[in-house]
Amino acid sequence: MKKTNAARLLDAAGINYELAGYEVDENDLSAAALAKKIGQDIEQIFKTLVLRGDKTGVFVAVIPGNAEVDLKKAAKVSGNKSCAMVHQKELLGLTGYIRGGCSPLGMKKAYPIYIHETCQLFDTIFVSAGQRGLQLKLNPEDLIRMTGATICEIAE
Repeated sequence: MKKTNAARLLDAAGINYELAGYEVDENDLSAAALAKKIGQDIEQIFKTLVLRGDKTGVFVAVIPGNAEVDLKKAAKVSGNKSCAMVHQKELLGLTGYIRGGCSPLGMKKAYPIYIHETCQLFDTIFVSAGQRGLQLKLNPEDLIRMTGATICEIAE
């Protein structure tokens, strides 16, 4: 498997991880489909969502695959009055990633990252490796340390 920027960053930091490849279905990029393909519980699959707050600008929410981001909670923890998902067409320019392959590691800029507190329930979680068809399996504490993420409740 080809290493992504996210994997190279973990290598450089000496962090243990595994790469998990899967077949991509362009018509179904859902976390539920991914969980089934790699044989993991959806609660351990974390999706990376990019939002824009009315005061602080762009920030990132990393939430369980079976959850939806709570925009009110996300706004509050990020220091905003309101926030919304960025438009899909903006994603590549802001992060360097496309929908279905957005990793919390190795974005173009170091945006504030907020990770849902349930990540701490698991020894390992899965996040995108930075391309469709490839996930990183790693310890959530390592991800938090690498990204400087804030642990909070941002999903429903």
